[in-house]
Amino acid sequence: MKTYLITGGAGFIGSNFVRYLFHTYPEARIIVLDALTYAGNPDNIPAEIKESPRFEFWYGNVNNAGLVSRLVKQANVVVHFAAESHVARSIFDDRIFFETDVLGTQTVCSAILDSNVERFIHISTSEVYGTAETNPMTEDHPLNPLTPYASAKAGADRLVYSYWATYDLPAVIVRPFNQYGPNQHLEKVIPRFITSALLNEPLTVHGDGSSRRDWVYVEDTCQALDRLLTAPLEQVRGQVINLGTGISLDVLTIAERILSVMDKPQSLISYIGDRPGQVQHHISSTDKIKRLAGWEAATDFEAGLRRTIAWYQENESWWRKLTWMKHVPIKTRTGEVEYY
Repeated sequence: MKTYLITGGAGFIGSNFVRYLFHTYPEARIIVLDALTYAGNPDNIPAEIKESPRFEFWYGNVNNAGLVSRLVKQANVVVHFAAESHVARSIFDDRIFFETDVLGTQTVCSAILDSNVERFIHISTSEVYGTAETNPMTEDHPLNPLTPYASAKAGADRLVYSYWATYDLPAVIVRPFNQYGPNQHLEKVIPRFITSALLNEPLTVHGDGSSRRDWVYVEDTCQALDRLLTAPLEQVRGQVINLGTGISLDVLTIAERILSVMDKPQSLISYIGDRPGQVQHHISSTDKIKRLAGWEAATDFEAGLRRTIAWYQENESWWRKLTWMKHVPIKTRTGEVEYY
């Protein structure tokens, strides 16, 4: 029976992966470490998992070296999701991003060196690339992070790589492209658009809405991570691997599709200024993960979007308490106003 330590397991992707592991591997033991900051929500983990003897939850920070070391020593596998991840927040107040994303990752890596962990999956992000210079973006694309959040994640990404290069850490670095699906915090554009439409409020689009992203349904992401955990270690150890669909879609089109599916008027779309550090285009190469793990995204965007909309329609009690955050203005250091 394997024990999985999932840092940030109460967050969006982390909690989806906890549910995936719990149901896919009936013998697996799962330990979650989460600081329960704005995006970490214990309600993301169903009661059947919380009440299971196969599950443990620890409230704590990844910079707590003693706690991290103790939990890592119990694990066969570590999947490190824990991070500060809100772009606008990083523009407003960046220090916590480096403390959590870089120093927290160092704490985890150091603990793994003094353990029997078989495999370590570090969850990086496509944001480390900045705007695409090539189409599609391979794992060799230059790292040009455009925000403090992205630069903190780039630092953590390269830190993990250095631990593999120096100490032969059994690490795999995964760079997911834009995620969407159930339980995603309203800071992110798709749940923000969906809940705004449910409330008959404006769907605010940054700039002209032309920025394009590669959108991956979170269930597909969980399957990809599983493939990377079960692929032969010699194939994936020390590798950096993109996780995307190879298809990009602009933000304005997404707003229009959400309103169309929900039978809401297109007049709900409104525009605000572009945020600083905006990435204009992201699209993932899918060749490497197909070759190393035999994975490709199974959910097309229209199907994933409809499932996501249905989840928010059916789970109003979950997202209602988060709606106040959509209306909190902050002033960035550039003097512009951003909204959560």
